[in-house]
Amino acid sequence: MIRSANSLAQAPRYELLARVLRDSIQAGRLPTGLVLLEGPIAELMNTSRAPVQAALRQLEAEGLIRRFEGRGYLLGLAPAEPVRADIRDFDLVIADEVDAALRTRGTWRHVYHQVEEQVASCQVFGEFRIIEVELAKYLSVSRTVVRDVLSRLQERGLVRKNDSSHWVAGPLTARVLREKFELRMIMEPAALRLAAPFLLHAEAERIRDRIDATPALPWEGLEEALMEVCIGRAPNASLVRMIRDNRLVLHSLDRALTGFGLPTDPVALEQYRTLFDLIARHRIDSAAECLGDHLRMMGAKSLARMKIVAVIRETGERAPYLILL
Repeated sequence: MIRSANSLAQAPRYELLARVLRDSIQAGRLPTGLVLLEGPIAELMNTSRAPVQAALRQLEAEGLIRRFEGRGYLLGLAPAEPVRADIRDFDLVIADEVDAALRTRGTWRHVYHQVEEQVASCQVFGEFRIIEVELAKYLSVSRTVVRDVLSRLQERGLVRKNDSSHWVAGPLTARVLREKFELRMIMEPAALRLAAPFLLHAEAERIRDRIDATPALPWEGLEEALMEVCIGRAPNASLVRMIRDNRLVLHSLDRALTGFGLPTDPVALEQYRTLFDLIARHRIDSAAECLGDHLRMMGAKSLARMKIVAVIRETGERAPYLILL
């Protein structure tokens, strides 16, 4: 990346990201027709997808990029063939002040997963208030970093603000869990059908063969692979975003339950093998039906696992910033 000497006042994160992309567009460093995708930009900028989404919407309003029939945004307003290239292959213009701000605000990433695991683990046992001052002290970071962490947790549905503007988490009830899986059963098979013309069948075949060759393959990684290779390729960006957001709480819960010593489901591996096999053979309707059945079964098993934990006393030392309400 190339840094310039441009100055920049303090601004929201999405404005910083929009400035980086705008400068590179105006400098001609990004070609007309380039497809801009949230994921690669978020990874490049060391940030979450939410500020990238806001930055792209801002650039769209400015007339620099536009939506088109495929995923993401197309650079430029004139008709052009989509250029599908990795944005990391281009030299982006980043002002020194912007670069420093992005690196400073990326500090939250170093502690995020620790906080996510602790917050997800406690929710089975009730409703908790998160004390910002105690969290900052616990992590040895600034209140700014703490707020960044909590904002990301809020985006993922793990925390919220109550009527008193206090950060709270939980309780994660059986009803919430059932509703999350009901949403998955509605949205994910539909997205898989929509994605049919864009599926990476060869990649699905490779994953199926890897499952055959590795009987102990962790199935958690296969769920993410199904999202990236298949479901996430649906041309409805809003639907894909809803699916990702809905999955996040469930993934955090599953990691928390596994952390309590509950075993994962070995049957899931064979179910994923069947799914990838059907997709590799272009049998999308059958795969969508199989996915719905799989999610129904996983929902019931997740509910059973959660109930086991809910009836036992919380063990271990809870993080001091979590206060039971």
